[in-house]
Amino acid sequence: MGARPWRRSGARRRRGAAAVSRFDGLDAAAIVAFQDARVRDPAWAAGAPEHANGAWAAIEANHRSNVMLWDAEDQARRTDVPDATIAAVKRAIDRYNQRRNDAVEAIDVELLAAIADIAPRADAWHNSETAGAMIDRLSILALKVHHMRLAAARPGTAPSDRDARLAKAATLARQRDDLARCYDTLLAKAATGEAFWRLYRQHKMYNDPALNPYLWREAIGRVGPSNGASPAATADG
Repeated sequence: MGARPWRRSGARRRRGAAAVSRFDGLDAAAIVAFQDARVRDPAWAAGAPEHANGAWAAIEANHRSNVMLWDAEDQARRTDVPDATIAAVKRAIDRYNQRRNDAVEAIDVELLAAIADIAPRADAWHNSETAGAMIDRLSILALKVHHMRLAAARPGTAPSDRDARLAKAATLARQRDDLARCYDTLLAKAATGEAFWRLYRQHKMYNDPALNPYLWREAIGRVGPSNGASPAATADG
């Protein structure tokens, strides 16, 4: 007897319909297509934003930050430039990473607002990774797949190296496919109260002058090694 064609169950169809109505246009396929198209355009990151507000503006900001981070991280490994150049790149990396994390939080704010009236069931699955963090990982995987394929096609690449890089690109693409499916599943179940995630603020202490002990001391004229004291502490302790 031949295998029966796979059919979506009634519950699965209802979840899918609920996700479409709540997260219209924010499915993984649309996000991956956007990310892939932008990594193929070397001038995109320096251009003007395409989205003014909403979830797509945050998704775009996150992807732009990751594209700029990728290039800056490559530059930071150079040994043919002065140390001052590397220091400037490292500071840029700090800025891009902060923007990236801010965008992840903004994505979650927008997505959670779409289901603010949905109360998770008592037995709902609690996803430890937020949907915004999953979109961030999809962005990074888009960059990895793209650049691994570019490395495979680089002139002068030995056939064995080319094959190894293409194999790595295939593994990365499969990882992205799995993640995309998990993202869609999370949104579908969250739309019906079968799953939920919480917004976790990153609280990057090293970028906050009030929390980074070195920046705090610099601001009040005290420069010295960190002793672990709280920034709220006074000179008298």
